[in-house]
Amino acid sequence: MALLDRLGKEWLFFDGGTGTILQDWGLEAGELPETWNLTHQDEIRKLAKGYFEAGSDIVNANTFGANRLKYPEHLEEIVRNAVRLAKEGRHEAKRDDDGYVALDLGPTGKLLEPLGDLPFEKAIELYGEVVRYGASEGADLILIETMTDAYEIKAAVLGAKENADLPILVTVTFDEKGKLLTGATPETIVALLEGLGVDALGINCSLGPKQLMPIVKRMTELSSLPIIVNPNAGLPKSVDGKNVYDMHEDEFASLMGEMAELPVQALGGCCGTTPHYIRKEIAEVRKHPFPKPTKKHHTFVTSFSSAVEIGSKPRIIGERINPTGKKKFKEALKNHDINYILSQGLAQEDAGADILDVNVGLPEIDEVATLVEVVKELQSVTGLPLQIDTGNVEAIEKAMRVYNGKCMLNSVNGKRETMEAIFPIVKKYGAVVVALLLDEEGIPDNADKRIEIAKKIYATADEYGISHDDIVFDGLAMTVSSDPKSALVTLETIRRIRDELHGHSILGVSNISFGLPQRSILNANFFTMAMQNGLSCAIVNPNTKAMMDSYRAFNALMNYDTNFTDYIEAYANVESAPIPKAASSMSLYEAIKRGMSQNAAEATRLGLESKDGLTLINEELIPALDEVGQGFEKGTLFLPQLLMSAEAAKAAFGVVKESMADVEQDVKGRIILATVKGDIHDIGKNIVKVMLENYGFDVIDLGKDVDPEIIVDTAIKENIRLVGLSALMTTTVVNMEETIRQLREKKPDTLVCVGGAVMNQDYANEIGADAYCKDAMATVHYANKVFGIEE
Repeated sequence: MALLDRLGKEWLFFDGGTGTILQDWGLEAGELPETWNLTHQDEIRKLAKGYFEAGSDIVNANTFGANRLKYPEHLEEIVRNAVRLAKEGRHEAKRDDDGYVALDLGPTGKLLEPLGDLPFEKAIELYGEVVRYGASEGADLILIETMTDAYEIKAAVLGAKENADLPILVTVTFDEKGKLLTGATPETIVALLEGLGVDALGINCSLGPKQLMPIVKRMTELSSLPIIVNPNAGLPKSVDGKNVYDMHEDEFASLMGEMAELPVQALGGCCGTTPHYIRKEIAEVRKHPFPKPTKKHHTFVTSFSSAVEIGSKPRIIGERINPTGKKKFKEALKNHDINYILSQGLAQEDAGADILDVNVGLPEIDEVATLVEVVKELQSVTGLPLQIDTGNVEAIEKAMRVYNGKCMLNSVNGKRETMEAIFPIVKKYGAVVVALLLDEEGIPDNADKRIEIAKKIYATADEYGISHDDIVFDGLAMTVSSDPKSALVTLETIRRIRDELHGHSILGVSNISFGLPQRSILNANFFTMAMQNGLSCAIVNPNTKAMMDSYRAFNALMNYDTNFTDYIEAYANVESAPIPKAASSMSLYEAIKRGMSQNAAEATRLGLESKDGLTLINEELIPALDEVGQGFEKGTLFLPQLLMSAEAAKAAFGVVKESMADVEQDVKGRIILATVKGDIHDIGKNIVKVMLENYGFDVIDLGKDVDPEIIVDTAIKENIRLVGLSALMTTTVVNMEETIRQLREKKPDTLVCVGGAVMNQDYANEIGADAYCKDAMATVHYANKVFGIEE
């Protein structure tokens, strides 16, 4: 029976860990597990057979780390052998009729641009190559797992969809706060993956069953898809040079029985779990009735880190990134002044926008290229979701492809030709679609006809498998100066969308007042009337006081503003409320907080006219970095903002250094960073390097897959006081421990801090590290402590 005929209809069980078992069978510290597909084929076949015999329905081929970056040679042979060996193990276990081999895709170990150096299309290509090999060898499905970056998830899914016609299942790795490395929440991940059309989603690795339960519960409340849960066997420890996990198989099985009540539909294990764990888990879970997934009705527009729910309360869509009627914006587009465009986005964010409309349509420019660039650049400085606003189908496809999240798309309409052009793109990439209530006959002058068009759009969306939840109808606010009844028709349309269709609505509010004096009076009152009639989203200028006064008062009076928090924040100190600064007047402090590199450089040059470089650094640059770092630690800012702020600080440092070319500058201390032998994942190390350098430390970056002897010899030669070691893979932590042992023996005055996804404080203690640093800012704090720098 095909997997999709069973998925979500009965209990299905995954396999468990691979690395820890292979270590027990002789995998050397730092040896890449996928090489065993060539050198230890009997063991890989035996591994698959053991899981199938234990009752696993889905067993992974040994391809987790297989990609062209890690294996420039023999990649095809490695992937094909992995699938073949898993299939042979299935046959030996007599599970050919009801067992499935998954092509296993893990992270590349690289951050994607603009945060890292891996281009988005290159990432799609890397995943696509592995998918082609695995699919042609007979894999039954694709499992994308242990993912920590929403953008890389999207690249992997597209690589899978564009190179094979197999079921796609995705599991991500949340931290204890319920966030991915780059800040994504359960809401953002569910919206992204459902929009991309995967077949099931869930969680694996990092944490044990107990820690994962609240996150899993949230995902079951959000997702209509089958939910997968593959936890670790508790937390890792190092014992006699090997990685072991602290949860016994009986406890693991018992907790997974509790997990089955949440409800979820597919369970297995990850690091530390063996066929014995899976066998006991299956026996426990089967005692519980199977819970079928149910349709959830949520409408989320997301970025890489944040999710805005449409329908929970009225939402503000900022309209200022649009050349219509804006002379300065047109000039910025013609002159390729991206910084001005970004400043418009940030000003609207400060003013209270929930989503930013992005329209760069201008005859004099290349709209396709410009829209793609602006979308990328905006997503590097703001966490607000975007509304892609264009009638150019090519621009829609290319902008949606590179968008990091689930965007809002403006727009389609009731014309069959338009829907046939755009709905396939929406189906591929996922979006919340604005649908204008007009068709081949034009704009109806009555609500009845507009509602008929809405129903037609719903019906066509059904043909493409697009949920009604992802359609937002534009009730069409036509100017009352040319038709005095138009406001009444629009308000009736909005009300009927809510009451009859149980749908969502949107309006370009200011259209209502064209041609009349004191337009803000009409706009604000019409806005209030529309919200009272059920308006879900308003495209407005959030910098207009009358509109935001109307909006905040409505939310306060309708109990959408809990404890009047937003209202009080906006009006408690009106006279002293700051006015958002334009790009040209942005301070160095603000530019670094915002991650605006060009502004930071300009503000530094301006600041140097009245202050020396060290004063600027101490009074503005370092405090700004500190505030960003504190936000990162608290979970209010995320990795993309942290890295963009670091880049802005680097730009400012560059200007200061130019002005102080002949002045000897103090270095706080020299630090070695390295990813240990056998591990090629250097994301964490690179983030730490950027932050340490921005805080004034001289970093000797030895790279990835570094032998202990090289680290020790460099520490001795350079007389290094602090070494930072990183590891992502459990199989390479032993090399971290060996490096520490050699340093203790040959350079005992050198301290060692450790970090990485597999590390925790207990683990760090067991391998003899001086400190465990959970993230980049923790490393900065520890380095300051080591070198006696006050914070």
